[in-house]
Amino acid sequence: MRLKYVLSEVMVGLWRNVTMTIAMIINLAVSLTMVGASGLMYLQVDTMKERYYSDIEVSIFLANEVSDQQRADLNTALESDPLVRDVVYESREQAYERFKEMYRDAPDLVNAIKPELLPESFRVRLVNPEQYELIYDKYKDTEGIDEIIDQRRLLEKIFNILGSIQNLALIAASVMAVAALLLVANTIQVAAYSKRREVAVMKLVGASNWFIQAPFVLEAVVAGLLGAILGFAALVLGKVFLLDRSLRDLTDLLTPIEWSNILLMFPFMAGVGALFSAITAWITLRFYLRV
Repeated sequence: MRLKYVLSEVMVGLWRNVTMTIAMIINLAVSLTMVGASGLMYLQVDTMKERYYSDIEVSIFLANEVSDQQRADLNTALESDPLVRDVVYESREQAYERFKEMYRDAPDLVNAIKPELLPESFRVRLVNPEQYELIYDKYKDTEGIDEIIDQRRLLEKIFNILGSIQNLALIAASVMAVAALLLVANTIQVAAYSKRREVAVMKLVGASNWFIQAPFVLEAVVAGLLGAILGFAALVLGKVFLLDRSLRDLTDLLTPIEWSNILLMFPFMAGVGALFSAITAWITLRFYLRV
């Protein structure tokens, strides 16, 4: 009987202030969408790091005057190095063919470059890409080497930019969340004020604090869950219409977002929406509703 009464009061409370309830749910939905998108971005950047770091190469460019013996000694040293997973020698002709493929849309540039202008190199993949500094320190003074370049340094600049975007998205989501929770607090305060006489009667007949506060707290929880559902729907639509359609040509650059990660966001968003809404409602009642 008590549970039925509490649930009926929740529905009545939500309907009584329907415009504020709708505003609260929409605000929560926007905030939770941004929270979910931030979570997906964190997961996606980690996935991209794993993908790109596994394919990273250290390019060891040889000097123009490198001798056959120096080239052979370096090749032997690299193939026997425990830090190296595999090594591939690239001649000037092979470098030129790769250059032509990379810049096939710029024929004037390709025609201006001759094979003899491009250096020979060894393309080295490491067992652990994080150990680039060890390889660099080990071979930087080797005769016949002109320059050692690690692709990871270039990728880290990209990932630093993505990390900044992550932080900005998280900050924006936090600001929106604070605004949503303030609206939750205001809605609960208005609901409590509109029922102040009923609350006074319940206090006189000995109703417990939990019994009086439960409908208000559950109103906030329901609003948080509805906001999470709308936010999750927005993520699904973004995945289907934006990532899988509009940006599908960028799959070589951006790793696709898996549905498992999208589904993982729903319990996270629902938990955050329900928990923080409940806490906000409870704190509001403790300060506003003297029970």
